[in-house]
Amino acid sequence: MTEKTMIEESIFHEALAHPSRQEREEFLIQACGGDESLFSRVQGLLSAHDSPDAYLARPAGGQLKTLDYQPIQEQAGSAVGSYKLLEQIGEGGMGLVYMAEQQRPVRRLVALKLVKPGMDSKQVIARFEAEKQALAMMEHPNIAKVLDAGTTEAGRPYFVMELVRGIPVNE
Repeated sequence: MTEKTMIEESIFHEALAHPSRQEREEFLIQACGGDESLFSRVQGLLSAHDSPDAYLARPAGGQLKTLDYQPIQEQAGSAVGSYKLLEQIGEGGMGLVYMAEQQRPVRRLVALKLVKPGMDSKQVIARFEAEKQALAMMEHPNIAKVLDAGTTEAGRPYFVMELVRGIPVNE
């Protein structure tokens, strides 16, 4: 603890011994000896001490909501573009995979992979786009073909592949 902090703390605790606001203020003026910065800091500590509920009721940074938080809007039963999500069938570090039903122009079952909420940094989106592009360029009977791609209403990218039933690659 620095000497400056110790002085602030000492003045703060001594000021608490004075019951009225006026006595506290007179004590602070004398104890701070004309140091307006010290006076202001100790007065701020006393104000916070006198009304702790006000501190807890005030949102951090004055914001009314958590920044960049987006609840998951896409879930089984909801639509992403022309696809109805049926059930989540996989999850990776950056994405969720759903079995979905394409509604138009044809009806068929597909796999739809989308970036998880909160994982939409430039780096993650670049990796996601690279994965989509790599899969789209591959032609092999054991690799699902990319059929479509887009962005959800919340702004998260997704791509659609053939639905291949089988055991997970890690099994």
